[in-house]
Amino acid sequence: MNNPVVWFEIYVQDMARARAFYETVLPAQLEALDAPDIEMWTFPMQSNGAGAAGALVRMPGFEPGANSVLVYFGCEDCAEQAGRVAGAGGKVVKDKFSIGKYGHIALVNDTEGNMIGLHSMR
Repeated sequence: MNNPVVWFEIYVQDMARARAFYETVLPAQLEALDAPDIEMWTFPMQSNGAGAAGALVRMPGFEPGANSVLVYFGCEDCAEQAGRVAGAGGKVVKDKFSIGKYGHIALVNDTEGNMIGLHSMR
């Protein structure tokens, strides 16, 4: 059985601001996707790699923030990425903490008000 999550979208109002946040915090270089009437920038992905691929999306009628879905980004040490959040315009909601044998997480808000998770095993 494959992992159940195959794609994610993080809705944004200000694409330039959101891209700068994610490219600074993760750090990752996002790439534009060609989609009619929708602005999409994908996170780095490998077609045969593990985990889910996804994108930042700006689309009329879809507002960011107050979402009920939480996306976790894998990190070597999530404290490192959480340490970049405030400087990139976001807010740390909960600093790195242990989730037992499953590693550690930190919870942060991006510049658009979306909460995301950062996960690492150390």
